[in-house]
Amino acid sequence: MVKKRFSTHQTKPTLRKHPRRGRPEHLDHTDHLADSLLEFLAGREGFAGLGEIILGLDLPRHERKTIKDLLVALEKRGKIQRQGNTYRLSGDSGLIKARLELNSRGFGFAQVEGAAEKDKDPFIARNNLNGASHGDTVLIRMISGPKDRPEGRVVKILHRGITRLCGIYTAAGKSGYITPDNDRLPFTLLIRRNNSLGARSNTAVLAEILDYGEAGRPPEGKIVEILGDPLTAPVQIRMAIEQFELPRSFSSTVEEETGRLEPLTECRGQRSDLRHIQHVTIDGETAKDFDDAIAVEETAKGLRLYVSIADVSHYVRTGSEIDREAYRRGTSVYFPGLVIPMLPERLSNDLCSLVPDQDRPAFTAILDFNAKGQRTGAKFCKSMIRSRKRFTYTTVRRILYDREPAARKEFSGLLPMLEGAKVLAHLLWLRRMKRGSIGFDIPEPEILLQGDQVASINRAERNLAHKLIEEFMLAANEAVAETMDREQRPVLFRIHEHPDPLKVEQFTQATIVMGLQLPPFEPTPSWFAGVVEKAKNSPAQYVINNLMLRTMQQARYSPDNAGHFGLAAEYYLHFTSPIRRYPDLVAHRVLEQLLARSRDKDKRPPVLADAIGMDDAALHLSKRERVSVDVERNNQSRLSALFLQGRIGEEFAAIISGVSSFGMFVELLDSFISGAVPLGDLADDYYILDSRAHRLVGERTGRVFQMGGLLQVRLVHVDMQSKKITFAPLPPAE
Repeated sequence: MVKKRFSTHQTKPTLRKHPRRGRPEHLDHTDHLADSLLEFLAGREGFAGLGEIILGLDLPRHERKTIKDLLVALEKRGKIQRQGNTYRLSGDSGLIKARLELNSRGFGFAQVEGAAEKDKDPFIARNNLNGASHGDTVLIRMISGPKDRPEGRVVKILHRGITRLCGIYTAAGKSGYITPDNDRLPFTLLIRRNNSLGARSNTAVLAEILDYGEAGRPPEGKIVEILGDPLTAPVQIRMAIEQFELPRSFSSTVEEETGRLEPLTECRGQRSDLRHIQHVTIDGETAKDFDDAIAVEETAKGLRLYVSIADVSHYVRTGSEIDREAYRRGTSVYFPGLVIPMLPERLSNDLCSLVPDQDRPAFTAILDFNAKGQRTGAKFCKSMIRSRKRFTYTTVRRILYDREPAARKEFSGLLPMLEGAKVLAHLLWLRRMKRGSIGFDIPEPEILLQGDQVASINRAERNLAHKLIEEFMLAANEAVAETMDREQRPVLFRIHEHPDPLKVEQFTQATIVMGLQLPPFEPTPSWFAGVVEKAKNSPAQYVINNLMLRTMQQARYSPDNAGHFGLAAEYYLHFTSPIRRYPDLVAHRVLEQLLARSRDKDKRPPVLADAIGMDDAALHLSKRERVSVDVERNNQSRLSALFLQGRIGEEFAAIISGVSSFGMFVELLDSFISGAVPLGDLADDYYILDSRAHRLVGERTGRVFQMGGLLQVRLVHVDMQSKKITFAPLPPAE
């Protein structure tokens, strides 16, 4: 006789529908147990027995059979592995390791380890965070298939991403709390009096998180440093540094290793003596490290360009502590009056700095060009050079482009070389424009500090001397990249892929409604270059260039050469700044291998330490570069808000840089400070969004706010916490 599962005397469980998901409640309980079980196994190194599992999950004895059945089911589905009566997680558990990126509104996205570039990060709703916070490494389970974007929920927090934070302290009786400076951390941190360091209210502090708390109990921490007044520039810069966890110093091991380095002043071995060449450096007024020097000579068939780059690889040996730290940092990060360097100061500002009248080891690209600017030859060597002069862009502009008699007389000994450089730079620019290179000319703000305050934010000067150096650096980078590709050497190329067709379509629509007459679209750099040229000197030039930049893919590092779309270059990498970018240092090491003619792969000295592969290095260094960009933007937002904080009610000329259902975004013409005009603040009419035409239209007055349009605005609010600035448009002139 077959025994029935339910006898007439047993009560069959009622399958009540779950109020939210419309599914049986007992299935929700089983799913929850499955997640808890997988979470428990995920936190263990080896196998666990049934007793350990029940004890670890804190389950009552009557759940023993349920867990047994669940273990059998999960094993059949390949989620776990069994060894005797013990179990562990399998590689196909359905749990995915990811890093959580939270939005200021409480939801987030999971950056999945090993995901392809084209894959969208899974969405994590606020109620699926399971106590996780921004930056945490988590295990997630997918809860929906790939629609527009997949969705998941956090099953387990593997590692807390943020253990220290900056914020504003507020005293409250016998305790206090910190409001985090980072709006991606949607909580306040409880600070008990004995952990406050005596901080006063409205003071910026740095705190350590002691406990992330749980339901009904807030996170708790202790103040480890009082930073000072948050309405000062140095404190805001420090808060940006802490938000992105940038290192503020080098370890004693790195400093000791740097201190033992001996300067190379003799030209020996395979190093070419180029000290007779009239090298000069050309940089900004405030530059402290000079890693590139140039010289130009006339030849019988045209012009010869020398691009000499500081030989950082001579001092920074693969696998040294200096090298490992430089790789971790990936790049230098710049702030007004401050730099977080990739290399210790003794290297960046001394041993590797091509200062005038000092012999310095370098890596030199010697490039020959004909009278039309076409490259006819390229060779490379390790060299010893001696810079004749430290020029600034302003001085070179005065000599070559303003043709000031006094300046030309003062530097008459270098004048023929500089005139040759001017001619060659123009020829190179003409050839680059002819092949379709996109001539972005997006002005950048220059922030000047005076004491603790922001003195001014203005358009940074960019003159023809900047472009001269830019052309020479591009030429050297392309020549090295072409050589690496031809010789099939493993290196980090700088690639820029074709733009997304959907983004191109949106960009085209936006430019047309701003009054630009465009030729039929072609997926070539030349087409985009033509748009830049058409927008030149128009009121909407700045907006169109910015829109185009957002349309493009992000440039990145890759061991595979895919060309550089924006430059219309078949070959490109970074070679010219090894003091501040690690990929350039890699290029130097690979080039040194090539010069040594080390054909045998097994006998080539490593260019990356710790058996790091080029794929991993490309991913890491691309991420570090993006962090650098994000830090600089974050700091610009902070100092912009600080600059305007005491100027409520002032009026500014602005351009509309975007419109949405929220309202519109504007940029101030003189300082490029961004702000918003909320739709609800447009009180003179009821405005309707015309998304296709990128404009807001007043229903009664017919007043139009068109993207790319100019207007006068009044500053109405500055929120230092969120770094958001709000403006209101002035009434139209009568």
